[in-house]
Amino acid sequence: MPQKRVAVAMSGGVDSSVTAALLKQAGYEVSGIHARLWPDPDLKSTISELKRTCQLLDIPFQQVDLAKEFRRLVVDYFSQEYSRGRTPNPCIVCNQRVKFGLLLDRALEAGAEYLATGHYARIESVPDGYRLRQATDQDKDQSYFLYTLGQKQLEHLLLPLGELSKEKVRKIAGELGLPTLSRSESQDVCFIPDNDYRSFIAQYISFQPGDIVDIKGKMLGQHNGLAQYTVGQRQGLELTSTEPLYVIELDAANNRLVVGSKDQLLHSVLLASQLNWVSGKAPAGPVSITAKVRYKAPEAAAELHINDRAEVRFDEPQQAIAPGQSVVFYQDEVVLGGGIIDAVLH
Repeated sequence: MPQKRVAVAMSGGVDSSVTAALLKQAGYEVSGIHARLWPDPDLKSTISELKRTCQLLDIPFQQVDLAKEFRRLVVDYFSQEYSRGRTPNPCIVCNQRVKFGLLLDRALEAGAEYLATGHYARIESVPDGYRLRQATDQDKDQSYFLYTLGQKQLEHLLLPLGELSKEKVRKIAGELGLPTLSRSESQDVCFIPDNDYRSFIAQYISFQPGDIVDIKGKMLGQHNGLAQYTVGQRQGLELTSTEPLYVIELDAANNRLVVGSKDQLLHSVLLASQLNWVSGKAPAGPVSITAKVRYKAPEAAAELHINDRAEVRFDEPQQAIAPGQSVVFYQDEVVLGGGIIDAVLH
């Protein structure tokens, strides 16, 4: 029986390297593929380490250049959303359009039956297709970033790290002597040096100063451009007040920054659009779920209503819900889907 062929998306980190090793041990015909997405000052050393890893695992290695597509699909989107007073999540768009869009297509066109990545999440085969589940290691779970996956992608996707802890992955890398073991984990957006959003965005959009107001419209000061702020931000407002003030809303239509107290950051209802359902169809009727309004937010109990948009009614008010971010819907560790937050209601 011929081996099933899998292309492993290799970033240069320990997770993707161990993914390749585990699939090779499991009997797959494995190849490594590295997608160049953005100018990387460490590219030479990254490629050198990846080649050494692939030689050690005795698998072929190739590079693909998706930089033009990445700029158009991810970086331009990121800048446009900030110019509209929203707070986007570029990693989710990259997964949807680039990694599990363009890169998956390239891998399948080259003869692979699967694409594999080092994401911490699980794919479960069920009678009517596939489910996406949270990782066993809740501290590393990355299912939030994968809610845009559908049945077509899940059929051709492998996520071998979903059952493992980070400690176990590092142990495997050490036992195999993988060169990537010593690499530190990247926590920032890959195309923003030093995580300096303001300097990066300034290259793409012009900042227009405007008024800072409270929720009743009283003017408190001046902002330096809405794109420099996000909902929940406290630092950098340069306002004198008897109580701490936070960014409550970015009013792009009027170029106003609305600020208020911590309590005024709380909202019980959000509206979301650009919905994706992992199963391919929306759940019928109001359904009890848990939802995450950003990656590091805890899951919160809610009721989900579907019309032309999703309306999420939380059991308890949630803090700093930011339009432009993604809300992801769960039921018992299963990812139902998600969407882009449009607005909040009290």
